[in-house]
Amino acid sequence: MKIALAQINSTADLEANLGLVRDQAARARDAGAAVVVFPEATMCAFGNPLAEVAQPLDGDWARRIRALSAELGIVTVHGMFTPGEDGRVRNTLLATGPGVEASYDKIHLYDAYGFAESDAVTAGGSIATFELDGVVFGLSICYDVRFPDLFRANAAAGATVNLVCASWGDGPDKAEQWEALIRARALDTTTFIVACDQADPAASGRPATDSTPLGVGRSAVISPLGRTLACLPQGPELTVVDLDLAEVEQARRKLPVLANARRIGPDGRVVAPGATEAEAG
Repeated sequence: MKIALAQINSTADLEANLGLVRDQAARARDAGAAVVVFPEATMCAFGNPLAEVAQPLDGDWARRIRALSAELGIVTVHGMFTPGEDGRVRNTLLATGPGVEASYDKIHLYDAYGFAESDAVTAGGSIATFELDGVVFGLSICYDVRFPDLFRANAAAGATVNLVCASWGDGPDKAEQWEALIRARALDTTTFIVACDQADPAASGRPATDSTPLGVGRSAVISPLGRTLACLPQGPELTVVDLDLAEVEQARRKLPVLANARRIGPDGRVVAPGATEAEAG
């Protein structure tokens, strides 16, 4: 299955961002991709009043994305903002296209490195996956990549490909952390990791001036055994990778980390299979 990564710089202009999605999705379709993955915050870049642009999943933005995905015959996955609680928004992924409709609200909010996402965003409460041609994809957003349990839960739900859509904050060692984390999540779960970040805004002439996470580029595809199959530079770029899904089963025979995993209870002891929460401590 061919998967495209569209490493873009979104802005505050929703119409311009929609034009980017259309252009990149058309190029991905023409290259034979079945799925094109866009970054977190494709709808509108961070650093803008998100509550003013947030729309429900049946709103104008999502309807137009669905229409262009159907027109082009390709599944698109991208970040948008939907209404949350108490005037906040939800940081949402929408996956849509022929035979696919799924959404995911970011569970782990980026309250780190001087940025407080929870001030403006309501956290999600459950994982989400979608299936295309027998392949299950797990969804995650940016800071989620620091939390292995989410990726293991996606794998337990059948995912053999985990998508990470990000607007990764820049700073000392941050790009190196991004690269280490996406490789680690592949090895944790023996799944493909398809990680699409916003392009580094400096490469487009608008460097970040504060802690707002705008992107470092370096989108990548990692194999189930941690091999880098594709890695983009910092600036805007589209790439298409042909995934050999048989590699997942091969990796799991060699490295059965999911089958070998033992659950550790809050008391630090191994939990017997099938134990209740009370029995687990």
